[in-house]
Amino acid sequence: MKNIFSNEWKYGDKLLYITILICFLLIAYYHLSSGFSMSSDSIRFSLWADQLIKLNFNFNDFFSIDKIDIRPHLFFFSVPVLLIALCKVIFINEWQFAFLLLNLILVFFSLIIITKSLLLVGVRPILIALTLPVIVISVDILIWPKFILSDMIYAFLVLFTTYLIIKRTINNKGYYFELFILIILLLATRPSSFPVIFVILFFIIILKYQILFRPRWILPFVFILILLTPIIYALLYLFIESYLNGVRFDFITNMVKKGMIIHDRPETWVDEPKSFVDIVYLYFLRLINFFNPYASTFSIAHIVLNLIQTILILNSIFIWVFFIGQFKVIDKIFMFILLLAFSVAAFHSFILIDYDWRYRFPVILPLLMLLPISLEILLRKKILNDEIKWH
Repeated sequence: MKNIFSNEWKYGDKLLYITILICFLLIAYYHLSSGFSMSSDSIRFSLWADQLIKLNFNFNDFFSIDKIDIRPHLFFFSVPVLLIALCKVIFINEWQFAFLLLNLILVFFSLIIITKSLLLVGVRPILIALTLPVIVISVDILIWPKFILSDMIYAFLVLFTTYLIIKRTINNKGYYFELFILIILLLATRPSSFPVIFVILFFIIILKYQILFRPRWILPFVFILILLTPIIYALLYLFIESYLNGVRFDFITNMVKKGMIIHDRPETWVDEPKSFVDIVYLYFLRLINFFNPYASTFSIAHIVLNLIQTILILNSIFIWVFFIGQFKVIDKIFMFILLLAFSVAAFHSFILIDYDWRYRFPVILPLLMLLPISLEILLRKKILNDEIKWH
């Protein structure tokens, strides 16, 4: 048994590669069996792709069409629209199936990137192999890759960014050019990429100048952010109501006036806020509900799988907190992933949390990486304690 959990176990890499393949095949089989899905946004992307094709892929002309005050600039949808347009040109009537295959390819490379990231951290192959099946039962990974949307592309880019940050942290190298390209791609994939970009830049500054970085400060820092964010948002809401007008801002403030927590899920809504405290409470509920594993319309299987995922992530954080300060590289990685999750949750708490929790999908895979890392922490501590007892 000791040999199995050793870094030198000769079958570790083989087991890991087999596990990656099996996990991918299970995910691919599920999606191919259920087929692709179209939403209202999918139809909009398809229409934009048709227009891009008619314009001979001239993005300068494309950016000038279909301007609506409430919608961001079309640049922020460039990558998914371009890929859909290419699928239409190359595969014609089978373009949707081709796009599904593209998403599944990104799922495969996501598993590879997760594995490479964990190996960089020093997680043993056997621990990675044992925890990869958790991704297979993740409701998020079983829902979004089949949609003709930007979700899988965006999630892959966020994961790739996480890998580069981990590589930068361990190797003490910049990788500025690669990160710059990824930032451009993130911006061109989804307009809500700003919180991810903010965390990238913020974390690079923290690492470079060692600002605010003390292992024992990480959790209190995140906790303070959770408490302060609803207050800041409430103040910002009052400022918008008093001094700013326009369709964009009305879209945000009108949802607050309705007491909306999760979009299109009235069972989560609260009474119309009457005071500043009510507004703070509403934003606090939004922040917490961003990771809510439960909805009344979910099936029992959906709820159970969501709960398993949530419990595993919370346990991973608990294990890390218990040993915080003993593994500096791991502390930095946990800090980045927690800041990433918080930043995305905070952004959507102010703008909109979709009814099906679509916007949390990009941070789920980085969060699931915390599970094998936490197990590695436990194993290292056990080995260290055994060595101390031996001597």
